[in-house]
Amino acid sequence: MYIIERPLTFQVIAQSLASGWRTANAARAVSIAYAGVFTAIGAVIMGAMLLAGRTPFVIMAAGGFMLVGPAILAGFFAVTRSIRAGLAVSLVTLMEGFVHASAAVWVIALVCALLFMIFITDVAILYSYMVGAEPIFPVDLVPVAAHVVSFVFWGLVSGAAIAFLLFAVSAFSVPLLCERRSTLVEAIVISVRIVMRNFVPAMSWALLLSAATIGSILLLPLFPLVMPVMAYASHELYNIVLSDPIAGTH
Repeated sequence: MYIIERPLTFQVIAQSLASGWRTANAARAVSIAYAGVFTAIGAVIMGAMLLAGRTPFVIMAAGGFMLVGPAILAGFFAVTRSIRAGLAVSLVTLMEGFVHASAAVWVIALVCALLFMIFITDVAILYSYMVGAEPIFPVDLVPVAAHVVSFVFWGLVSGAAIAFLLFAVSAFSVPLLCERRSTLVEAIVISVRIVMRNFVPAMSWALLLSAATIGSILLLPLFPLVMPVMAYASHELYNIVLSDPIAGTH
């Protein structure tokens, strides 16, 4: 299938965010329910870390979600397609997204899981070296010790390098594969090419996406509200840049 590529600009990002907001409101119940599953999982993980006195690690766990996030987007993308087609959406729609997607999406999911494990292992080693085994509870963070600040800084630097690679590979390949418009290799090549050709806007979008996602995870009740907006905005960004035939943007 011939795919038309359009420039990724700051105007496109603004337009995509507005569209993401509208879509999230149009499918509020389903969106919150789906995101709520990951909110509950996050609450359990964060709660366990806090109880174990591993408070600084919570920030790393929140950042780690950016490495597995692409694997769950098929459900959100299916909701977007249904709304565009004027169809009702339900929890079944989310399941249909994964059924409709190319099997190659699971390859991306596997890569996401592998990178997540590498990141968590690296950060765990860094934590043991810089923070140690002494429990640190939330009340112990005031004043914040220098070694904790150093751990968070270097942990985020390590995660940013991995996240950049994953973003370049998955930003546009995941929606292409979810809609079966490309093979795995071609989708990855297209995704990396778009990110590198539009580097400044693409990195600005990546930073905004990361800040919104990580921030809402740390303020967990906001996550089921923020995550759908950013997921739908990501799909709209793809629609504009890669001329989605369903949207009629040839």
